Amino acid sequence: MTEQNTRLGIILMICATFIFAMQDGLSRHLADTYDVRMVVMVRYWFFAAFVIFMAKHRGGSVRKVASSKVLGLQIFRGVLLVAEICMTIVAFVRLGLVEAHAIFACYPLLIVAFSGPILGEQVGWKRWSAIAVGFLGVLVILQPGYGVFTPDMLWALIAALMFAVYGILTRYVARYDRPSTSFFWTGIAGAIAMTAVGIWYWEPMSTFDWFLMATLCVSAASGHYILIKVYDVAEASAVQPFAYLQLPFASSIGVLVFHDTLRINVVVGAIIVVSAGLFTFFRERKKKLAAA
Repeated sequence: MTEQNTRLGIILMICATFIFAMQDGLSRHLADTYDVRMVVMVRYWFFAAFVIFMAKHRGGSVRKVASSKVLGLQIFRGVLLVAEICMTIVAFVRLGLVEAHAIFACYPLLIVAFSGPILGEQVGWKRWSAIAVGFLGVLVILQPGYGVFTPDMLWALIAALMFAVYGILTRYVARYDRPSTSFFWTGIAGAIAMTAVGIWYWEPMSTFDWFLMATLCVSAASGHYILIKVYDVAEASAVQPFAYLQLPFASSIGVLVFHDTLRINVVVGAIIVVSAGLFTFFRERKKKLAAA
């Protein structure tokens, strides 16, 4: 067990969120030119190679890490995540990084809402109130009835819903399998599913775009590796709030690089959503400490 170092964990979490934000920017740029399915397929080829490498060097052997008591669910998780990634990138292209991330930030609230009926976890009225407030924030972003809502916003909403279901399933399979097994099947199942779909949308890429694709693949792998180290050196409850920094990081890239519009309702709505998410997180942390 690695010695706990909260300060290092926070620094690593900030680095990971920045890398993921850069990854989102690269994904949007490439998906502007090439089919999203091809972009995600190539990214997952590298991801699959990365999880196999991790299985050999940190798990002892691929067979040992791949062994699962709930293999069907693990495969479904991997396929669900890769489908969610495709939808999120489409949202980046159609909405921009700012609005897509602002809407997507509601996924922790969805996880809390689903954890009761699906996992049997107790969700008190305070957290239900926070969930309601969070979705009011989403409505502030969408502004239905004011002529601002567009069907493209559904891409981000559905992606958030899919990622929330993925998060719930990740909690569920953790009752039966090790984290390394879940991580392995996330990469392998996603790569196989995406290859079956994406290979039909292959198109030639320029030399410079191949360089960007390579950067995207390396950033995805390095981001996940840093995230693994985060939870290796610090408790999740101490570092998880800093994951929300991906929203301002990605929004900054959207504004500075892609000239996305920073509308006031999006900023206000995002603040409401993130605040509600942080409340539910700290409320859950308080309950765990009280029960300890």
